[in-house]
Amino acid sequence: MRTGGSFDWNQLRSFLAVLDEGSLAAAARVTGISQPTLGRHIDELEADLDATLFSRGRGGMLPTETALKIAEQAREMKRSSEVISSAAADTAQTLRGTVRITASDIVSTYLLPAVLAQALERYPGIEIELHASNTQENLLQRDADIAIRMTRPTQNDLIARKIGEFGMGTYAHRSYLERAGSPSTAGELSAHTIVGYDRDDTIIRGFAAAGHMVQRKFFRFRCDNQIAAWRAVCEGVGIGFGPNRLARQEPQLVRLLPDMQIPSLPVWLVSHRELRTSLRIRTVSPLLWEQLSQLDLG
Repeated sequence: MRTGGSFDWNQLRSFLAVLDEGSLAAAARVTGISQPTLGRHIDELEADLDATLFSRGRGGMLPTETALKIAEQAREMKRSSEVISSAAADTAQTLRGTVRITASDIVSTYLLPAVLAQALERYPGIEIELHASNTQENLLQRDADIAIRMTRPTQNDLIARKIGEFGMGTYAHRSYLERAGSPSTAGELSAHTIVGYDRDDTIIRGFAAAGHMVQRKFFRFRCDNQIAAWRAVCEGVGIGFGPNRLARQEPQLVRLLPDMQIPSLPVWLVSHRELRTSLRIRTVSPLLWEQLSQLDLG
């Protein structure tokens, strides 16, 4: 919700879920939204309203008088939203055609499949083409309808919405650390097998920005395919760098050197301005943004 009349439906939905279920954990199970995201939505809503909505305690999330007062208005908004969704469902049956999406290998593999499954289920007439590549397709030449990029485009003809930011960290498998030991400083990394890219200088430039000058040979294992490089880290080849979200899915990975700051990677949803006239794009693009922006990328 925003002061001045507009509101963020994600915040209201999380508010009602926590109100009805009594705790962040229970609300997360019902909605499928992570507890950190639910908590962030509640904090943002409280900040927007300049009011406390819940008392946090061992017994859960207890609604305050303010929360109870706005609950019925929020439920009315939910009912209105359901009416709109019903009308949209009727429209969905008339949607036909192909939506071509381009995204990096990592995003295409780890983030998009579940979201695209929802799009295909919700809109039976839509077909999805997913181009998984770390090269940037030219949206101005219509090589793709929608792009998910790690940099914000500067062209005026493109519309970009920020989804979030990938938090990054340094990781190694327990088996590697058992045989090679753990570095305690960034300077000790040179004594280890480091997983990096081959011809892509992204990591080298990242080290330089942090004040550490390294060369290509610093990486004893090199591969430009980001998924293959990440799997090498997960299988114990050596120490590498990757998104915290992916690392949380690998229980045998250990985070190293938490004080070594690695810049986060912004994630942008981009489309051509003229495609606003396309019903397919105006339907699928907001769905992608809504679902992806709820993910905990930090």
